[in-house]
Amino acid sequence: MPIRVAAEALTPLVSGLAFPEGPRWHDGALCCSDIADGKVLRISEQAQVSVIAAGLQRPSGLGWLPDGRLLVVAGEQRQLWRREGDAWALHADLSSLVPATCNDMVVDAQGRAYVGNWGSNYEAGDKPANTVLVCVGPDGHARVVADDLAFPNGSVITPDGRTLIVAETFAGRLSAFDIADDGTLSRRRVWATTDGANPDGICLDADGAIWLASPPSSEVIRVLEGGAVTHRIKTAANAVACMLGGSDRRSLFILSTQLFDRVDGRRRFNGVQRLRELRAGRIDTLRVDVSGA
Repeated sequence: MPIRVAAEALTPLVSGLAFPEGPRWHDGALCCSDIADGKVLRISEQAQVSVIAAGLQRPSGLGWLPDGRLLVVAGEQRQLWRREGDAWALHADLSSLVPATCNDMVVDAQGRAYVGNWGSNYEAGDKPANTVLVCVGPDGHARVVADDLAFPNGSVITPDGRTLIVAETFAGRLSAFDIADDGTLSRRRVWATTDGANPDGICLDADGAIWLASPPSSEVIRVLEGGAVTHRIKTAANAVACMLGGSDRRSLFILSTQLFDRVDGRRRFNGVQRLRELRAGRIDTLRVDVSGA
């Protein structure tokens, strides 16, 4: 049986955010986007919050090039931006390759960015549609490297750089690919089904297990390859992402917000304006036994 942790056991770190997403532990702090506020934030373990960038249009996934320059997914514009000093430069325009809003991203040691997207505008009520995963090279060249994915969302790359694992949110599974020397993906397989959870943001620990956030079930779970679940953590709001960090990489940061409302008995996705009004976004922490990969 998995270890179960109640929401009350989590330690609050930051509250009053709108829609925190895309967390990364970088340079001794947690960095994340606040999608609805158009900001990229840096948060210390002592809960000191600073704004790395503001005035962005729906920022999402974060990553860094090998020389330290920040990459940010511009969701609605279907673009990838690059930070150049105090200014932004267009790193890649993905609008001709992806059909809908871009979301999460992982960047490998060579500076290749793997970017997911929604597949369709489900926020406006469109039916789900499978879609592609795009790889953007460090020079900004973009290409499709996988297709027929059910809402490719959070991704991780194993420490050896040879395997990419992506959350397929609408399929309730984690899918793995081999990464070739040129960044091409092959040998797709199911890494794990997620025991009724819909995986959004994910992170990898040193034992090779994946922590995943599931917004509809308001929980974070730890799953092994093959699908065995070792931990289930309930969250007060809808968990959207998680990241292992801290000085020893054993602090699990859990990002959540009130992503859904009930209207006439049906679940409705809260848009950007509603999320700004609610300001239910928060980051909680939990100490875990296994450090981040």
